[in-house]
Amino acid sequence: MAVSRTKCLFPILLTLLLKCAAAAVIPVAPSVPECYRPCNKGICSYIKCIWNPPGERAGPSPYRLRWEPENSEDGGITGGSSSEGIINRDQFTRASKLRVWVEVINSSVRSEEAVYHVEHIRKLPPPMITNFSQEPLEINWIVDHLEDQNPEHCDVRYRTEGEKGWPVSLYENQTADSRYAVIDPQLFTVYQFQVRCMCSQCLMSDWSKIYNVTSLESTPIGEVDMWRDCVKSHASTECFLTWKNLSNSQARGFVLGYVVTRVYADGTKKQINVSTEASNPLWAHDGRIWRLTSSLKDVVSVSISAYNALGATNPSLLVLPAPGVKENPQKIQVEVTQENLTVSWDPSSHFSKDLMQYVVEYRVCPPGRGFDWIKVDKSLNSAVFKGEFKKYTAYHVSLFTVRNDKVLLLSTAIGYSVHGAPSKVPSFKVSSIAGTEATLFWEPVPCSQQNGVILYYQIKTDTQKVYNVSVTPDHGNKTFTLLDLNPDQEYTVWIAAVNAAGLGESVTTRFKTKNSDISAFWALIGVGTVVFLVLTCVTLFCCFKRNTVCPFLPRCLFEKEPDPSNSKIFKQIQMNEPLAWICKTIYDPNPKISNLEIVEKYSEALDRDGLTRPMVENKSSQLDLNQSDDVTPEVDRAREAYSKMVDSDEDNGDSSSSYEEEKFSSGYETHFMPTASEVLEIEDCIHETM
Repeated sequence: MAVSRTKCLFPILLTLLLKCAAAAVIPVAPSVPECYRPCNKGICSYIKCIWNPPGERAGPSPYRLRWEPENSEDGGITGGSSSEGIINRDQFTRASKLRVWVEVINSSVRSEEAVYHVEHIRKLPPPMITNFSQEPLEINWIVDHLEDQNPEHCDVRYRTEGEKGWPVSLYENQTADSRYAVIDPQLFTVYQFQVRCMCSQCLMSDWSKIYNVTSLESTPIGEVDMWRDCVKSHASTECFLTWKNLSNSQARGFVLGYVVTRVYADGTKKQINVSTEASNPLWAHDGRIWRLTSSLKDVVSVSISAYNALGATNPSLLVLPAPGVKENPQKIQVEVTQENLTVSWDPSSHFSKDLMQYVVEYRVCPPGRGFDWIKVDKSLNSAVFKGEFKKYTAYHVSLFTVRNDKVLLLSTAIGYSVHGAPSKVPSFKVSSIAGTEATLFWEPVPCSQQNGVILYYQIKTDTQKVYNVSVTPDHGNKTFTLLDLNPDQEYTVWIAAVNAAGLGESVTTRFKTKNSDISAFWALIGVGTVVFLVLTCVTLFCCFKRNTVCPFLPRCLFEKEPDPSNSKIFKQIQMNEPLAWICKTIYDPNPKISNLEIVEKYSEALDRDGLTRPMVENKSSQLDLNQSDDVTPEVDRAREAYSKMVDSDEDNGDSSSSYEEEKFSSGYETHFMPTASEVLEIEDCIHETM
């Protein structure tokens, strides 16, 4: 079977190309090796050589250390790592000189040669600092001696704790006593020392271990840097007192505690002693910042001072700002990187004589933890926070002005070190639907998931309409009403948050508008129901009042009695009754009759014997039914018989009716009025009982 020559040549050419490419990479020569003989307790055994490789290389160590006597070609080879190698004691002789170099394995590339006298490359071990004194601030050390060599030169360097780098500070030619004193040290400050030494025919030793010494204690100075930490919730805002550790340069001693004095709105004062040596539920400490756990509600000012064993600082005063109070709002610039948070502003618009300083604070967006503040001189217009600032994390920055008697909020802003697309909204739904419109409701993206400042929320419909809804300052729940919709139609709506990084993940909801005819029908039903209920309530209220009868209800619901409203006597009463067109007055079954007037007419009437006799004209008698309290049962029966008469207290006209008026009286009065004989009979009964 024949094989294509092209297929056979391709692997061969690929192999040749790889070999040529490998051969084209020429290794770089390492640096000149530096060799020394480390000594311990006067014994210096092997030679150690170190060098700097030209760069990072992959694979196993490509270097090896080579040496030979200066006047001989008898040398040795030892495999080394990428940066050091060892020549054992049995591979060189005392008082000899060696030529040393480093070469690349499998290559002719090598470093330059170095010549060393084996007795002159001995290296002393690092000195050991043994003790110190505080006044003056002084250290002492010891050094191992070689058999024939004594240390003749030592270097000392020192710095304060927390300081970066080492300033140049040499301590020379101290052969008699090994000690060093710091002139005019800072009070109660931690100093760090290191020492190294050398002899005439040996190399300089390595630096000793860092040795810490604390200077003398003194009365503290300065003021405590305090502020308030306000936490905003849905219902209200609570503030808590917080302050930073007093710096060592100010404390000048071990701080035993802090004295906090709170002044309330009613003038009362409360003092608390915060101990630095004991824990307590009244305060918390994270190593740098202190915080009281009780709220500053109703507190108008706070003062605090730190104390040590020798004294206390002057109390620092903080006047608490009123919640929500702002001084002339002004825009501030916030720039955040992963190392710095920088805030800047224009001080010209709010500069005044009583301005004392600015306070800049930042807070990590909840639920993250992070809070700090810086007090800035009134002549400056920027502040820089140092630290590690996370990506896609919101930092809320606030700028305050501090004046003689108040603290006011100047402005707020939000900054991000790196922006990213925001997350989706937690909730998106339709709150109300009509025939031609619908109201959308959504919860804003949580602060911890915004990944940047939200610029607006974008709403899209399946009808290709797009709405950009701006973000309100309160960042509360959002609503938006879609108008000009078609009745009885289904719609699909999308929403997404937008920040500087772009559009976030969208959320979808669907709804169907209502039929307009059905909506109108139900609206009419609702209006009719309301009107019916109102009329029913008015009717029941009026028609069930005492002494009234309602024409809208069946007559069987009321007691069958003659209607007094048909009488002329009650016409005036009926006219004065409210809502008389709905309710009619019924008679009172138990009227109060206090006075009855009897008028005799010129007409024939039956006497007691059943005979007719004329009545005396204008002869009347007054019968006072209330003239005696001693009433017999007969009188009670008489009152019962005429209890349906109208109370004479209601009379609105002349008590004596004329004969002409009686001619026009209705049959109602004639029917119920007693005859003259009946009245005389009742009068005789009353006199007999007296």
